[in-house]
Amino acid sequence: MLIAHEGCSPTVHPTAYVAPTATLCGDVRVGAGCRVLFGAVLTAEGGPVVLDEGSIVMENAVLRGTRQDPLLLGRQVLVGPTAYLTGCRVEDEVFLATGSRVFNGALIGARSEVRINGIVHLRTVLPADSMVPIGWVAVGDPVRILSPADHEEIWAVQKTLDFPGYVFGLDRPADGESLMPAIAERFGRGLGRHSNDHQI
Repeated sequence: MLIAHEGCSPTVHPTAYVAPTATLCGDVRVGAGCRVLFGAVLTAEGGPVVLDEGSIVMENAVLRGTRQDPLLLGRQVLVGPTAYLTGCRVEDEVFLATGSRVFNGALIGARSEVRINGIVHLRTVLPADSMVPIGWVAVGDPVRILSPADHEEIWAVQKTLDFPGYVFGLDRPADGESLMPAIAERFGRGLGRHSNDHQI
């Protein structure tokens, strides 16, 4: 399904294949020889989603470009089933396995691997030829690659990356308070811009 959003429509190179149940919304650019499979969602939420030549997005993956951080895939990148990428840059020949997660402002260097359920956190720089093991977390710049059991070490780096400030423009709340009312209002308002979308 191709959907126009905020005056932008997806473009698909004639040699690319987009499955009939995939959804491309807004400024999504699918390059030569790319494959976007069943149930995948590529949505430009204020910033483009760009797939360079020969990249593959498998079933039920979600790729989201943001106003602050476009989503850019290099050449011959494989995005596995159920992966989630938002506002990140992925260089050439990267493998993002099933269930991998890559967050806003992250950069994944060429020929890297993020294995099953691996995470590359907000504003993290993963150098070329790196590997994130199954279920592990890459965080920071310079990057640290940590087991999920190392929560305190992950949080020590993650806290300084300021997820609420970077993604939502909000200060971290005081103890006993919640960001969720402000996030729901702000994020909901942004997503409400889809009310004028139309299928093409």
